[in-house]
Amino acid sequence: MATKIAKTGITRERGWLYFLDKKGDVSRARMARGGGKASKGKPQVVAKVGVKREDGFLYFVDRDGDVAKTRMARRSAARRAASRRTARRAPARKAVRARKPALRRAGARRARR
Repeated sequence: MATKIAKTGITRERGWLYFLDKKGDVSRARMARGGGKASKGKPQVVAKVGVKREDGFLYFVDRDGDVAKTRMARRSAARRAASRRTARRAPARKAVRARKPALRRAGARRARR
């Protein structure tokens, strides 16, 4: 569940991608396939918010046009380290049995008749 951080009340326009920039402000940029004519311009700052980010959270502009955050779906450091340890181990070798040489089927049939 996401928690709202700042109320901006941005009304979204079609063909624009809304995101939080490095300074923590809400910006928008033209989408490559957002309908209409694509322009190669710099991102525009829509609202000055100045959000301070925390590690392990995903920040986004929600449906209401407000800034929200939610915890990222990542594995914990302990589980990640444990999976690395098991991946590094060499697989156990199976005992190889001595095989009998294969008989040629066509030749074996002729010899029987």
